[in-house]
Amino acid sequence: MRRDVFQCLSLVTALVGLLALSTDIPAAERPNVIVIYSDDQGSIDANCYGATDLITPSLDRLAESGVRFTQMYAPSAICSASRAGLLTGRFPVRAGVPGNVSSMQGHEGMPSSEVTMAEMFKAAGYKTGHVGKWHLGYTPETMPNGQGFDESFGHMGGCIDNYSHFFYWNGPNRHDLWRNGTEIWRDGEFFPDLMADECAKFIEQQREQPFFLYWAINVPHYPMQGTEKWRKQYAHLEAPRRMYAEFVSTMDERIGRVLDSVEAAGLWEQTLIVFQSDHGHSTEERAFFGGGNAGPYRGAKGCLFEGGIRVPSIVSLPGVIPQDQVRDQLVVGCDWLPTLADFCHIDLPDSKLDGQSIKQVILTDDAASPHESFYWHLGGGKNPQWAVRQGDWKLLGNPQDRSNTAKLAKDDQLFLVNLATDIGERTNIADKHSDVVNRLQQLRQMYLDDISAE
Repeated sequence: MRRDVFQCLSLVTALVGLLALSTDIPAAERPNVIVIYSDDQGSIDANCYGATDLITPSLDRLAESGVRFTQMYAPSAICSASRAGLLTGRFPVRAGVPGNVSSMQGHEGMPSSEVTMAEMFKAAGYKTGHVGKWHLGYTPETMPNGQGFDESFGHMGGCIDNYSHFFYWNGPNRHDLWRNGTEIWRDGEFFPDLMADECAKFIEQQREQPFFLYWAINVPHYPMQGTEKWRKQYAHLEAPRRMYAEFVSTMDERIGRVLDSVEAAGLWEQTLIVFQSDHGHSTEERAFFGGGNAGPYRGAKGCLFEGGIRVPSIVSLPGVIPQDQVRDQLVVGCDWLPTLADFCHIDLPDSKLDGQSIKQVILTDDAASPHESFYWHLGGGKNPQWAVRQGDWKLLGNPQDRSNTAKLAKDDQLFLVNLATDIGERTNIADKHSDVVNRLQQLRQMYLDDISAE
């Protein structure tokens, strides 16, 4: 019912938005928006984040033109859940996606009742486009065109081979490349190149009206298929860092092409660009058991230690957002929906949001984080992983360490750290601070009760 009401309101709002386009509203008041969401990129895997063995001039260029975050947290540590949190501004578990969605055609994913970022922008008169990975549902109602996107090009499952565009990782093997809900074939063409071309085409076609582009890059997610240029460049590195580095720079190069397209269209100062990783790097067998770098942080993809959820993130809008600055406040991927609405002066959906606008954090370095606390919930069943953070205190429940950098014992089912003194989350101090454990458990229960009530 909420979605039906919102869609009716969206039609009215869209008409109002179209009328607004005919007025002399400054471009910065209704900027274009591009959200670039990388896949399985480690916490410090860009030059601007301290990596000394990677070549990432495009990400560095974006950081120089805007603001870079040091405490940006992904909504979750797994692909589908993180995307649900980004696109709805809600805890992934509240949005109905506590873990990964099936990559099989015919399987639903994020409920169609969820109101997405694309629906919000479309209601405001923006043209909406999706390019790349989806992984939030494989039925007409839960694929991109059913979730607010006017245009969609990409794969619906969790990953594809970048040349054949087949999903090989559990049978039966199947082709997975779609345009607006119709299967298409581009045999032998390199998918990162196809994505960059699609982004450039969308930007050029929509240059006369405000647009929202969600570019969900399937890189550096496995299969790591870096190009020959980068295989030669990184030949000196040891595996698996070598294969990972090849693919990161392959990605960075394609991002550079799209940034160039924005400039060529004369839209650089009218386009708000967000770059962010969906979560930490993979240590799965198909990723050669690693390759990414979490720096001082423990953990990786699939766990709620910092290395699984603290991610590289940059935002740029020249002339509005300060240039070449860093923000250390705690912010979360769920914050992007209300933040983009704030910058673009458009209405929020009426659904309950867990994210909050971080516009003031972006504009001024002394603004406080809007979050006194935050909650992560990964997986279904009776024993999901979870974490709650309040200030510097962080309590993890049923923790897993996918980086295998330290052992977890049976008495670590509740794992307490103070990030101010133990950023690497090496020592469980739950037995020394039972009062903090109790307080954070009560806070977690408040979050759960609120989610259950909805």
